[in-house]
Amino acid sequence: MNQYIITGYDYTDEGTFDRRLAVRQHHLDGAKHLKENGNYVIGGAILNEEGKMIGSVMILQFETEEGLDAWKQGEIYITQKIWETIDIKPYRVAEV
Repeated sequence: MNQYIITGYDYTDEGTFDRRLAVRQHHLDGAKHLKENGNYVIGGAILNEEGKMIGSVMILQFETEEGLDAWKQGEIYITQKIWETIDIKPYRVAEV
């Protein structure tokens, strides 16, 4: 499987945090679905100095680029404009 590290930084407008909270459960449900299908490796929120969520990091894996593209098209933090910038890089979890 091809692994990817995905870093998404939230928009900085005043309403972003409330938008994030409004769709967060849907995002977490999506992560559970990814895990059930073997696509989710790990993920979590990026926090600011006050402990407020300002972004996310996920390590996902897909058999094909099409799988990654399908995830991007359906990820609610992308479609609902929570993440302003998204960086996706090939990644490999270390075998130790």
